[in-house]
Amino acid sequence: MQMTPSLPKDSMRLRPHILAPLAALILMLGPILAGLVGSLAPAFGYLPTLGGYSVTLDPFMALYATPGLGQSVALSLAAGLVTTSLALLTTVGLLSAWSETRLFLWMQRLVSPLLSIPHAATALGFAFLLAPSGWLTRMVSPALTGWVRPPDWLFPHDPYGLAMIAGLAAKELPFLLLVCLAALPQINPRRNAQVARTLGYGPMASWIYAVWPRLYAQIRLPVFAVIAYATSVVDVALILGPTNPPTLSVQLMRWMSDPDLSLRFLASAGAMLQLAVTLAALGLWWLAEKVVGWLAAQWMQSGRRLQKDGWLRALAAVTNVSAVLMMLMGLGGLALWSVAGLWRFPDAIPNNLTLKTWDKQWHMLAEPLLNSVVIGLLATAIGLIVTLACLETESRTGRRATQKSLTLLYLPLIIPQVAFLFGLQLLILVSGAEHSLLALVMSHLIFVMPYIFLSLGDPWRSLDPRYAQLAASLGRGPWIAFFRLRLPLLLRPILTAAAVGFAVSIGQYLPTILIGGGRWETITTDAVALSAGGNRRLIGVYALVQMALPFIGFLLAIALPSLLYRNRRDMAPSER
Repeated sequence: MQMTPSLPKDSMRLRPHILAPLAALILMLGPILAGLVGSLAPAFGYLPTLGGYSVTLDPFMALYATPGLGQSVALSLAAGLVTTSLALLTTVGLLSAWSETRLFLWMQRLVSPLLSIPHAATALGFAFLLAPSGWLTRMVSPALTGWVRPPDWLFPHDPYGLAMIAGLAAKELPFLLLVCLAALPQINPRRNAQVARTLGYGPMASWIYAVWPRLYAQIRLPVFAVIAYATSVVDVALILGPTNPPTLSVQLMRWMSDPDLSLRFLASAGAMLQLAVTLAALGLWWLAEKVVGWLAAQWMQSGRRLQKDGWLRALAAVTNVSAVLMMLMGLGGLALWSVAGLWRFPDAIPNNLTLKTWDKQWHMLAEPLLNSVVIGLLATAIGLIVTLACLETESRTGRRATQKSLTLLYLPLIIPQVAFLFGLQLLILVSGAEHSLLALVMSHLIFVMPYIFLSLGDPWRSLDPRYAQLAASLGRGPWIAFFRLRLPLLLRPILTAAAVGFAVSIGQYLPTILIGGGRWETITTDAVALSAGGNRRLIGVYALVQMALPFIGFLLAIALPSLLYRNRRDMAPSER
C-alpha cells in the first residue's frame, strides 16, 4: 500500500509561528501598498467615482503648470537634506567630543523627555520663541535693542524655510542621539577610540576615524527615516514653514482638503511627485555618503592627527546646549502664555498670571482629549500585541530579524505619508468605511508599530535564554515561560515601548485629518489648526495638553514597575 509522504513534525510545529510576522507585515505594509496604488491611479486620471474613466497625463500637466511648484520642491529637498545634516553633525559632535562626560550624561537624561514631545508642540514653542514679538525678542528689548515695537521681519514663515529647518533639526537631535546610544554597545567605541589615540590622533579625530564608520552603518536606516520625514512633514511646515509658496506637502494638503473634488487628481499627481522628491533626497544623500567617504579616506591617508580640537569641542558643546535650551525655552514660553494675563510688548514677563484660559477651554478639551487617548491606546495595544507575538516567535524558532526585515520595518517611516495616505483615503471612501474609528486606529498603527518594535526588540533579545530553558527543565511549557518569566522580567521595556507608541500616536496629524475626515478631533489637530490664529494663550493650553499626554505615558512606564517590584529587589527592572 503506497503511503503519502508527510511533512516533518518540526515544520508542522513552526507553521503557526509564521502568523505573527505575517500579520505585522500586513498591518504595516498592506495599507502602504494599497495607498500607493490608490494614489497612482488618480494621478493618471483614472478614478471612476469622480468621473475619471481613462488614463491620461492631464493631472501631471496641471501639476507642472502650478505656480511656485519648483520653489516648493526645492524647499522640501532642502528641508530634508539640511535638517538631517545639521542634526547628524550635532549628534556626532556630542558623541566624539563629550562622550563619558557630565555634559554627555546630562544630554542622555534629556533624550527620553525631549523625544516624547510631539513635533507640533516643539514647533509651536519655536514659533513663540522666535517670532518678532516672541520671548527672545522680549528678553533683549528695549535694553539691548531699543525696540519698543516688534521688529518687522518674517520669521518664522520665512521664504527660505530657515525656521522650519531649525525646528526640525532640534527635534530630530534626540532621536538620532537615541539610536546612536542604542547602537554603540555593539561596536565597543571606547576600545576602538583608545587604539586611535595611541597612534597620536586627537580625541575627536580618534572617535570619528575609529568609531563613526561602524556606528553609521548601524544607524543608516534611522537617518533615512529622518530625511523622508523632513522632506514631507506637514504639521511643522504649517507652523514654521513658508506660506507662499509652501512646501510641497502643505500644498498637497491644501488640494486634498479643497471642496473642489476635481483637485483630487492634482493632489494624487502631487503625491507621486512628493514620493519622487523624497527618493531624490535619499539618492542625493547616498551620493553624499560616497563623496564624504572618499574625502575621509584621503584625509586619513594624509596622516593629519587633528590633535588641536579644542575649538571644535567647544562648538559641539555650544551647538548641543543651544538646541536643547531653545526647545526648553520654547516649551517654557508655551506654559507661560497659557497662564498669562496682560502681556504687552516688550515686557519680558506678563503683568499677571491667571487660569482664565484654562477655565474657559477645559470643557472644549474634553472631546479631543478623549479621542486622542482612545485612538492612542487602541493603536498602542494592537501594535504591542503584534510585536510581542513576533518577538516570541523569534525566541521559539531562533530566527532573528535580518537586515531585510529591518528595512521593511523602516518602510513606513521612509515612504512619505502624503504619498500613500491620499490613496488610502480614497480607497477607504470607496469601501464605505470612511471616518470610522477602526480605519483611523489602523492608520495610526502603520506608524506606531515600527517604533514599538524598534524600542522593544533589543531588550527582548538581550534577555538570557536560560530562563526559558530552566522553565522547560521544570516541565513548564513555552506559554508559562512567556507569561511568568519574560513578561515580568521585561515589564519596564514593554511599558517604555508602549509609551513610545502612544507618544507617536498622539503626534499624528496627517493620518487623523485625512483618514478621520475631520470627524475625529484630537489635541494635535486642534493645536495645529489654532496655530494659524493669533491667540497665543489658547495655543499654549492645547500645546501643553499635547505634551502632557506622552509625558504621562512615560511617567507610568517608569513608576509602575517600581511600584509592582518594590518588594522584589532581585527583579529590579532598571537593570534589565
